Amino acid sequence: MSDQKIIALKAAAVLWVIWGLVHTFAGVMVVSSDASGGFQAIADAVAPETLAADYPAAVGGILNQHGWNLAWFGIATIIGAVFIWQRNLTAIWVTGMVGGLADAGYLLFVDLPGYVNFFPGTLMTFISGAAIILSFWVWRTERNRVEAASQA
Repeated sequence: MSDQKIIALKAAAVLWVIWGLVHTFAGVMVVSSDASGGFQAIADAVAPETLAADYPAAVGGILNQHGWNLAWFGIATIIGAVFIWQRNLTAIWVTGMVGGLADAGYLLFVDLPGYVNFFPGTLMTFISGAAIILSFWVWRTERNRVEAASQA
């Protein structure tokens, strides 16, 4: 593997660690807040008073499940980042699927409608996108290199 590809994987790993830490922290914040506080933490571009309410316990439970998912997505991508740093090509797929699919839902249902500010929300989508692009570039070029070598 070339030095350029190793640097790309290390950069992707660092990006995934950043993404993972932010999402783990967000998950802990949501789970440790009441429903109003959890919604306000997530939808930070929405006026807080419009989200303040006495929500039914079931709404709080669903929000806590979302917080749990944020935390495990974050932890899983941090673990994946360690393997990506070590040049594990399978970790590229697993980490990209966990972080990428989590961010796809966020982008569609929270970011595009305008419920969040650029920082940290939208920026995290750019960070995960950059990590995916960098690591999948390495995966694809390495796969092509291995296939070409096996045909020779």
